Amino acid sequence: MKRTIAIVAGGDTSEYEVSLRSAQGIHSFIDPERYNVYIVVLHGTDWHVRLDDGTQLPIDRNDFSFTLHGEKVSFDFAYITIHGTPGEDGRLQGYFDMLHLPYSCCGVLAASLTYNKFACVQYLRAFGVRVADSLLLRRGQSIADEQVVEKIGLPCFIKPSLGGSSFGVTKVKTTEQIQPAIAKAFEEADEVMVEAFMPGTEITCGCYKTRTKSVVLPVTEVVTHNEYFDYDAKYNGAVDEITPARIPDELRDRVQQLTSAIYDILGAKGIIRVDYIITEGERINLLEVNTTPGMTATSFIPQQVRAAGLDIREVMTDIIENS
Repeated sequence: MKRTIAIVAGGDTSEYEVSLRSAQGIHSFIDPERYNVYIVVLHGTDWHVRLDDGTQLPIDRNDFSFTLHGEKVSFDFAYITIHGTPGEDGRLQGYFDMLHLPYSCCGVLAASLTYNKFACVQYLRAFGVRVADSLLLRRGQSIADEQVVEKIGLPCFIKPSLGGSSFGVTKVKTTEQIQPAIAKAFEEADEVMVEAFMPGTEITCGCYKTRTKSVVLPVTEVVTHNEYFDYDAKYNGAVDEITPARIPDELRDRVQQLTSAIYDILGAKGIIRVDYIITEGERINLLEVNTTPGMTATSFIPQQVRAAGLDIREVMTDIIENS
């Protein structure tokens, strides 16, 4: 009998539409001969299944089921592809844990930690991972322009500490830009991170592990046509994504080893993607860890899977069956 899979998408942040695109990508990757697959969309308290004919059926949040043609449909596995709350920050993971429903990504603690960019880099710094200098502001707190310049320097990045897809991010070059950038970031989240700029080559590396295998994917080099890797570069093609990255083999090996180590330090699960900046002297600097990375056909992870000579359908089966 086929297992029934929920691809859980949507969420309550600006990444809602990005998440829906990832859901469509994952739907196309999962083997229909092995699984019955449904896309479940969450937005606030509106939880529903989207059928292929466009019909929407409500999810019973008591047991994460729905009714189709008078019969109850329960899920065997949830593939979480919400980029943002409640699917990337541990809330949905806790709900599924209480229902004893297996899911694709890391658990509550690792999800919550990695979703908070400031907390994540400070945590990994304690394990010897190189990160940029940064400071944190919570809603209601303020900082003088002179303090930003003294503690972090210019240029710098001011961004929400929670969230992704570069929403609310500003590359700040002058003191006049600091306060507007902080206000913009606070429109996206209750915590704002001020982070030192690191000139260098941006790269990203995916990884997944199961009970029987450890797979570190090829490294991708990210060459943006814009000031930085912003939303336009990510989703409107203003970027060159080069897989494998044009870096020395020894550096590639170190990046892959670090990615695998970060996976283990965090207690990750499923597929993660780790973003870095390579600065002068081939120093590897962590930017952030993505535990529910984008999964459209052109996203980094599918690119890296193809470059590794792997079949994305088999990778999805690995993730599902491991749980």
